[in-house]
Amino acid sequence: MPEHLQIYFATAVFLVVYAIIVSEKIHRTVIALVGAALVVVFGIVSAESAVEHIDFNTLGLLVGMMIIVGITRQTGVFEFLAIKAAKGSKGEPLKIMAALSMVTAVLSALLDNVTTVLLIVPVTFAIAKKLKINPMPILIAEILSSNIGGTSTLIGDPPNIMIGSATHLGFMDFIINLTPVVVVVYVVTLTLLRLIYRSQLVCDPKLQASIMELDERAELKDMKLLSKCLVVLALTITGFVLHQYLGLESSVIALTGASLLLLVSRQEPEHALQAVEWPVIFFFIGLFVLVGGLVETGVIAMIAAGAMDLTGGAMIPTSMLILWLSGIASAFVDNIPFVATMIPMIHDMGRLMGITDPNALNLFWWSLSLGACLGGNGTIIGASANVVVIGMSEKRGVLITFMKYFVVAFPLMLISLVVCTGYLLLWHLYSESIVIVVTLGFGLLVALAAMPINKMLEKQAASKTLN
Repeated sequence: MPEHLQIYFATAVFLVVYAIIVSEKIHRTVIALVGAALVVVFGIVSAESAVEHIDFNTLGLLVGMMIIVGITRQTGVFEFLAIKAAKGSKGEPLKIMAALSMVTAVLSALLDNVTTVLLIVPVTFAIAKKLKINPMPILIAEILSSNIGGTSTLIGDPPNIMIGSATHLGFMDFIINLTPVVVVVYVVTLTLLRLIYRSQLVCDPKLQASIMELDERAELKDMKLLSKCLVVLALTITGFVLHQYLGLESSVIALTGASLLLLVSRQEPEHALQAVEWPVIFFFIGLFVLVGGLVETGVIAMIAAGAMDLTGGAMIPTSMLILWLSGIASAFVDNIPFVATMIPMIHDMGRLMGITDPNALNLFWWSLSLGACLGGNGTIIGASANVVVIGMSEKRGVLITFMKYFVVAFPLMLISLVVCTGYLLLWHLYSESIVIVVTLGFGLLVALAAMPINKMLEKQAASKTLN
């Protein structure tokens, strides 16, 4: 096939596959594999090159963490944490929303956020039923928190896993550079959610007392297995923290942790491997080969050159373009194929700008991560966790429509991007350490400023209940 036809063919296949993924007419794994097969069969990418384009570090990290989480969820520890948080809130709905959101954000930073919401949502419905309140505000808060929390670490969200694997950035790089602004985004988002839903999250004090009757210990099903899981999880996270210094890939750490847990837990491999979301793994495989077709035909390089022309090749305008394009696009399309496309494009941008030091591109990588992960909060189809929660809610008779979610979440997503814009500008212009300290200080100030608001809301809720 002539070179110019290869460019048209690779682009057409990619756009058709992307459109079908967005429309959800065909399962995204199936269409990604079909697209990958087409670019190989028609010689756009050779079979050997196709294998080289597959990022096995990303796949290994996902498989390892899925096995660890799958075994750990059998112990009931996640349900235990959710009920414990609700009881710590004394049954007050606004505080319960804050507590469950915090649990969701923290677990999403350390585990897969889809798994986190799968475990937290049933507990949320049980609590809402006891309090006789509409669970929708709490569910929306949990969706937003899962994506915000997942933004803060290398393993929290698939886009971060992909970025980390494609660059020199490690677990601690994500923690140090992204967690400060994520904390601020979380505090701002939750404060605004409390203001938005203050009139809906009100209940009878007698019903609040029923929450204190829940027995969180009844959720713990296997204490012996739990102790093993916690030890292995702690060792795995320690491995992530040290993997750059040990010279090991993050996938090696995750798969070693999974292997160790399989050994000490004596789980049957067939049963443990059922926890791996194989459709997700094969979706990634198809996607990597499909994007490889764009790389080999030079399409990605041409798009990068166009972006350079638009921004004049300046660091700050280019990073802002990446942040806002990623944020808006990820609200309406799956952020995984978007990030898969952006990664080689950013590499090409660096080459066109004459950047030889990999660290000089970090501003672009943080812009991509923040935009893609936080942008997923914009609509109900923006991230996998959103779709999962909406589906679970619908099965339980709570319909969260596109517009119901959009009018609340999209403005909050835009506010989070504004916060990130300020952070990245300061990060680039001044010392990273100073910016991180200032950002955390700002987050603390926002939290302190929110305390009087929270007290006011609680007084209003109490007076409405009495009336």
